[in-house]
Amino acid sequence: MDPNPKKFPILSYVMAKIPSVSRSQSPEFDIEQPRPTVPSTSEPEPYFELAERMPYLNDPELIASMRAAVADVSRTRSVLKTLGECPDHELIDIARSRLAEIEESLVNQLDEVALSDADAVEVDKRKKAEEMEMQSFKAMISLYEMHQSYEKMLSMAEKRLEKLYEEAKKGGKSVAVDDQGSSSEVPTVEDDVKDEVVAILKDALEKDLERIDLSDRRLPFLPEAFGKLRMLVSLNLSSNQLEVIPDSIAGLESLEELNASSNLLESLPDSIGLLLKLRILDVSSNKLASLPDSICHCRSLVELDASFNKLTYLPTNLGYELVKLKRLSVPLNKLRSLPTSIGEMESLQFLDAHFNELRILPSSIGRLSKLEILNLSGNFSDLTSLPFTIGDLTSLKELDVSNNQIHELPVTLGRLENLAKLNVEENPLVVPPKEVVNEGIEAVKVFLAKRWLDMLVAEEENCKSAEVDQPQGGWLTRSTSWLTTAVAGAAGTVGGYLGGGGGGRKRNYT
Repeated sequence: MDPNPKKFPILSYVMAKIPSVSRSQSPEFDIEQPRPTVPSTSEPEPYFELAERMPYLNDPELIASMRAAVADVSRTRSVLKTLGECPDHELIDIARSRLAEIEESLVNQLDEVALSDADAVEVDKRKKAEEMEMQSFKAMISLYEMHQSYEKMLSMAEKRLEKLYEEAKKGGKSVAVDDQGSSSEVPTVEDDVKDEVVAILKDALEKDLERIDLSDRRLPFLPEAFGKLRMLVSLNLSSNQLEVIPDSIAGLESLEELNASSNLLESLPDSIGLLLKLRILDVSSNKLASLPDSICHCRSLVELDASFNKLTYLPTNLGYELVKLKRLSVPLNKLRSLPTSIGEMESLQFLDAHFNELRILPSSIGRLSKLEILNLSGNFSDLTSLPFTIGDLTSLKELDVSNNQIHELPVTLGRLENLAKLNVEENPLVVPPKEVVNEGIEAVKVFLAKRWLDMLVAEEENCKSAEVDQPQGGWLTRSTSWLTTAVAGAAGTVGGYLGGGGGGRKRNYT
């Protein structure tokens, strides 16, 4: 498995320059989702725009010194290529939970054999079945951990190459890099926080200040003493150079707003879960690969912005705990799925997950009864369909699913009476057809509502020849009645569109 050029550009460039690990790749090639190869006798070398922005990468000596830094990647990728896709984080959480249950069950079985007259053969049979289940769960977890280790290794290799390049810029020659990825000449970082920050901290402690703004001060770190500001309500740390937030932040027991956007954070402390009054959290534009599970304990959160990071998943229990959350912004990440628990966010009104790698949405999303704005655009080749339950989002006003690979909109979308804005551009839509889409959102809703009506009528006719229980028949009858009314009402709105006289309605995608 070669590194993805989009995620690890320098590493990919260097590996392409090394004969022993070179690969023929197009500029848009993604090794994690490779396209079918087309035989060619003379394929051009891969083009990396990175070389134009970083001219030292054309230095043969620099490339040679980088070769050692990617040796581990080269040796390991051939093995990892056979592992396939990384398991979903939520599945791993479920597997770990199930493992704990099985282990407890096995202990109880031992007690059962020792303290009762239970059939030993039956107990042994059940034990073997559970042990086999344990093996499958352990294998899944092991595969996940191997993928995580590989991603970490790639990230470390990328950082080492970046340091090599920076050193080459300074001295014109490359320098050796040790196993931990640090060069022999590490730039010194100031040992003390700037005097103005110390003064602000001292003043805050003396006056019990409720709001502190330390934005845009190029702070390399935050003093542990900030945890003593127990009366602090708002803390702005945006646009600095923070790589970590100290655990002592848990001491800010009155904190309601925390802005740590535009820093260099690669993780958040677990202690952030102790900020029980936190209402607004902005950690956008950092380098976060994940959010700590403890963030679920911040049950007062109303707004969470984690956009423009490197998130590959969200905590499994996020929706079960953050039931007061109204705005969730996670665009420009690498999310492949949303947790099933997201359907429990009963207060959620705004959900932005554009420019990710979403492949499927959980059906539980239909339970977001207060959701008004949903942006799923820009998941490109990953998102190919929407769940049937999207028709349950009765409060939805704006839906953006542009720049995906959706072929068919769910017929249930036709029942979204409050939907006023719909963007389906740059999708290979077949249902509804393009001419309907061009008529505008009302025409789309009428088309889908009528399509659903036709499906239900056909289903009801099929059921007449078989025995159908009363609850199902009642549901079909109610649905048919509702759809008949909906289509009749909407037909007037679109000016006889169903009769073929569409009449040039202005396109509505905004």
